[in-house]
Amino acid sequence: QVQLVQSGGGSVQAGGSLELSCVLSGSIDSVYWMAWFRQTPGKEREGIAAINRLYSGTIYGDSVKGRFTVSKDNAKNKVYLQMNSLKSEDTAMYYCAAGKGGWGAWYDVSSYIHWGQGTQVTVSS
Repeated sequence: QVQLVQSGGGSVQAGGSLELSCVLSGSIDSVYWMAWFRQTPGKEREGIAAINRLYSGTIYGDSVKGRFTVSKDNAKNKVYLQMNSLKSEDTAMYYCAAGKGGWGAWYDVSSYIHWGQGTQVTVSS
């Protein structure tokens, strides 16, 4: 079993920055990709960034490309999401996820079976 515990988030004004982190524990050898998703009420969970746990390849959704950076620290079993130039439309509940992922399916919720508890990010304009 894999456990994910998130931290970070909060409220910030538009143009500001926030960092989210996610700590993995348990049977992490079964995890190939880590991803960040976000969700607003009434909408589907959106994949925004992912990183290969072993080889550090990264990929981003168009809505965050150039503004957000996903990174990892394997020694600490942590994954980070640095969010810069935040916009009001970035307001959402953010989740980290772990699982098989893959270049072709990194954005698909069904590619991940382990999820963090979620953390709220609120950007005011």
